[in-house]
Amino acid sequence: MLMTTNERGQGDLAFEVEESAALFRLMTWLSPSFPVGSFSYSSGIEWAVEAGDITSMTTLQQWLATMLLEGAGFCDGTFLCHAYRAATATDGRMLNDVAELAAAFVPSRERHLETTAQGRAFVEIARAAWNCETLDLLASHVTGPVAYPVAVGVLAAGHRIPLPLTLHAFLHATTSNWISAGVRLIPLGQTDSQRALAALEPVIAATAEKSLDASLDDLASATFRADLASMHHEAQYTRLFRS
Repeated sequence: MLMTTNERGQGDLAFEVEESAALFRLMTWLSPSFPVGSFSYSSGIEWAVEAGDITSMTTLQQWLATMLLEGAGFCDGTFLCHAYRAATATDGRMLNDVAELAAAFVPSRERHLETTAQGRAFVEIARAAWNCETLDLLASHVTGPVAYPVAVGVLAAGHRIPLPLTLHAFLHATTSNWISAGVRLIPLGQTDSQRALAALEPVIAATAEKSLDASLDDLASATFRADLASMHHEAQYTRLFRS
């Protein structure tokens, strides 16, 4: 007679505990309440709304889908992956190369401020509350500014959080912040914001898959209007956001 049991082994319980810890940390680090100032930046969306490029949920969704797959989303995702792998391998030279390229790759002064200010704040808070060996590696080998996705990748590697999970969470948080900016600027209702986020779910997944497979030589951006938006924003007469 065959018997079944619902009891779980020690290995299963240990895996569940580890998985729960990883989820808890990602939810904390990438929460809107994590004090890196992400709510202060719109990545050029503020100018795009004023210029009439974004006027509705549909146009916001189209703009963000392009930013994800062909612009900042893909590039930042790729930098996160390579920073994570360099930190995991304890390769300080490669980590410095990735950090330098990430800081240089942004198309405007305001976008540079956005990613490096958030990166610096993220590292400082992580050192105070979530310190790990990979942050020491970052401090000892990277002399220039640290872009936000590089900082997230290094910390996730130090806490052994799986890269795919980290990348999906990062892209989701980035998209949510962009949508939040659109909601305030167009403006949109909260229900529309959730519709936009739901519709962008497959785009986030596709961007993550593309970033995971990409080499640094594959880095490219084709979001010229978004790049121009981040440049024009600097001279915009009335501004709510820093970028």
